[in-house]
Amino acid sequence: MTASDAALSARTATAETPGTPPAPRKEGAFVGYLRANPFSVALALIVFGTGFGFRTFLGDFPQEFAAGVVTTGDLRYWWTPLTALFIPDSLIAGILVLALVLTVGAYAERRLGTWRAVGVFVVTGVVAILLGLGLQTLTAAWGADWGLLKSVDLVTDPSIGLIGTIMAATAMAPALWRRRIRVIGFTLLLMFALYAADSNSVFRLIAAVLGLLAGILLARDTPRGSWHRSSYREVRTLVAAIVAAVGLGPLIVLISDSLDSPLGLVVSGFAPDTTGEVSPECAQDFTAECIKQADAVLTGGPGPFLISLVPLLLALLAAWGLRTGRRAAWILAIVSNLAVAVLTGTVLGFTDLFDAGVRDVVGPEFVIAIVLATCLPLALVALLLLTRRRFQVAAPRPAAVRFAIIVVGAFVVFAAGYVVTGLVDGDDYLAGPPEIAALLGDVLRPFVPAGFLPDVTLDAIPLDGPALFVYQWTGVAFWAVFVFATVQLYRATGVQRDTTEEARFRTLLREGGGGTLGFMGTWPGNAYWFTDDGRGAVAYRVIKGVALTMSDPVCAEGAERKTVEGFVAYCEAQGWSACFYSFHEKYLPIFQSFGWQHMSVGEETVLDLPGLELAGKPWQKIRQPLNRGQREGITTLWSAWDELPAQYTAEIEAVSEEWVANKKLPEMGFTLGGMEELKDPDVGIFLAINKDGGIEATTSWLPSWTDGRVTGWTIDFMRRGDGSMPGIMEFVIASAALHMKEQGAQVMSLSGAPLATKPGEDPGDPTVMSRLLEWLGRMLEPAYGFTSLFRFKSKFNPRYETIHMAYADPAQLANIGLAIGEAYLPHATPKEYLALVQTITGRGGEH
Repeated sequence: MTASDAALSARTATAETPGTPPAPRKEGAFVGYLRANPFSVALALIVFGTGFGFRTFLGDFPQEFAAGVVTTGDLRYWWTPLTALFIPDSLIAGILVLALVLTVGAYAERRLGTWRAVGVFVVTGVVAILLGLGLQTLTAAWGADWGLLKSVDLVTDPSIGLIGTIMAATAMAPALWRRRIRVIGFTLLLMFALYAADSNSVFRLIAAVLGLLAGILLARDTPRGSWHRSSYREVRTLVAAIVAAVGLGPLIVLISDSLDSPLGLVVSGFAPDTTGEVSPECAQDFTAECIKQADAVLTGGPGPFLISLVPLLLALLAAWGLRTGRRAAWILAIVSNLAVAVLTGTVLGFTDLFDAGVRDVVGPEFVIAIVLATCLPLALVALLLLTRRRFQVAAPRPAAVRFAIIVVGAFVVFAAGYVVTGLVDGDDYLAGPPEIAALLGDVLRPFVPAGFLPDVTLDAIPLDGPALFVYQWTGVAFWAVFVFATVQLYRATGVQRDTTEEARFRTLLREGGGGTLGFMGTWPGNAYWFTDDGRGAVAYRVIKGVALTMSDPVCAEGAERKTVEGFVAYCEAQGWSACFYSFHEKYLPIFQSFGWQHMSVGEETVLDLPGLELAGKPWQKIRQPLNRGQREGITTLWSAWDELPAQYTAEIEAVSEEWVANKKLPEMGFTLGGMEELKDPDVGIFLAINKDGGIEATTSWLPSWTDGRVTGWTIDFMRRGDGSMPGIMEFVIASAALHMKEQGAQVMSLSGAPLATKPGEDPGDPTVMSRLLEWLGRMLEPAYGFTSLFRFKSKFNPRYETIHMAYADPAQLANIGLAIGEAYLPHATPKEYLALVQTITGRGGEH
């Protein structure tokens, strides 16, 4: 076995101390689920039983137990608002309810408690049905079409009370899940209410609002984290979900055939009509009836139906890219929603609504439908503009050019094919061979859903043969090419860094050099400079004209000066000011010989692993949590991200998002890694796992090498779960140290503490920059706790290694300070800076 093979096996091995996580017993998990969720299990059994007992799974319907204006109001069946909550109205609805109650419903029950879940289910469900029936009665009395049509509906739907229960439980949920369930849940409920508008959808939306209010009342004494803060990943996920949910609208109408909904008429033209043919007389007298017949012919069949799904396709395609921060997906979502708004407003005559006479003719319901249809995509555009900073993953220029060539070229080819077919097969047109001008005037029609287009004209209506086939399938072929090109663009977008240079940099790291912090040079945002012989390298980023390095230069022993001098000369040739940041003491004489300014910017805490014994009084504060963890059955796992079980990766991401969600403050970067850095295959992950199989705490460790062998690990990412054991981080780090020692590592670094000073050190004569950094450390302490983190690391009795910063020109201090600030807070918003100021000044509340 080679040294690299040994390092790989060490990285994926399970730590023997204190042990491997035991496999959960299936019987225990099942019984535990029953005990934790008795109401959810009981409700699932009731739904299953009533579905067969009342034969709704077989197509029957128990009218005497269904809620409705007729049964509940006219016939005075007072029990129906309650019984309707326990009977599914169909087999598909029953399956969906069972899936929902046994997953999200069970989660809601655990958050609320069983008896409160029962109460909220009944109260929100019954009250939502009564309010919904009252709304139907009121709108029917006003003469509204929706109220008149829905007043005859009969409803049995357990999901009404279930939705109320879930929304109430969000008040007790962690900030991450509270936000996810509310945002995504209300978006979907609102879409169904607007596009389907059946009684069930409206009642569910009312129940959700009632559940939200009930949860606020029930949780009024429960301490909660901040709602305001979410990571870029979470914002992207939520925006993508909203875009996808809004895009589902036309599909909801097509499936439910709810043309009487507020937005049903808007997309009524999407639905293909496979019946009818155009009367021959229409060739001489093209009446309104002829237009209807022609539409039926042109939109009949699978091709036009697929075209009608283009808005949904674009929404899902954009949502897929938005979730990973793709700028191309953001542009696609903006353009497609603007197009939907403009086309919808044009077809429905939005501008005509400014005429009072038109409003009187069409009636208030249609006016509301037009306004909603036009403003809904515009609201989505506004959301995308507000969150634009979250979608900065840009495509390489060659990929963007290739995408444009493919899409424009495909449109030209298919449009030309449509025009040429019309000229060649003119006999299959209603009015005879069309003029080329007529074909060009209608060239967009095959590519756009019929619901977005004005009425057809007599000039270019194919009735049969190749002309009709090309008309119906040209758009399908084009959008297929568009999807392919977009997927390729997304894939290319992920390749922004020069992977060849990064691979060269990693190779030099493996040979030795870079120190304990050198692996940070592989993180996104860094560029690489190499010496002429390729044996030395510097990782850096240019901000405001400052070439800011990270960690020590990577080079062989004895080549330090040559590497530094070469990089400085390179920066001077580029017109940049070089600033070496976060390097170790051994490089300090080089910069002193240059006459550069230098200062301490933090302290690294290091443990020498050979001979490490957690014995004696100095280690008492570490042994206590270590022993407690062993008594409580906490075990550890050492792995790499790609080799972790899916349940662990999902839990780590959820805990990390929850940690971010509870903070209003901006996330720091540069020398502080996050979730993305955690997933590097060279990074070690060390988990603490409780006896139930849940993750108590997560740490990640950056490798350092000597002659191709891992000889050190540096901590980067630290997160602990909600309700974890006191002292869990001490347990994890101590266990990791013992494991690393056993695997032959020489050094464990607890990383640098920014702006910290080692105990008892004489700071020396202050300089302008040192005063600035000292002041900055005091100011940021309430927000980020650098000093308290440094004290925590000091529990492990480390040795201290000062990390320095050096720069040539004191006149560049302002730029250097701004560059460092931007490096640590690269994407902070004005709102986050405000929260940071409030926290620093003591006016930020909890953070």
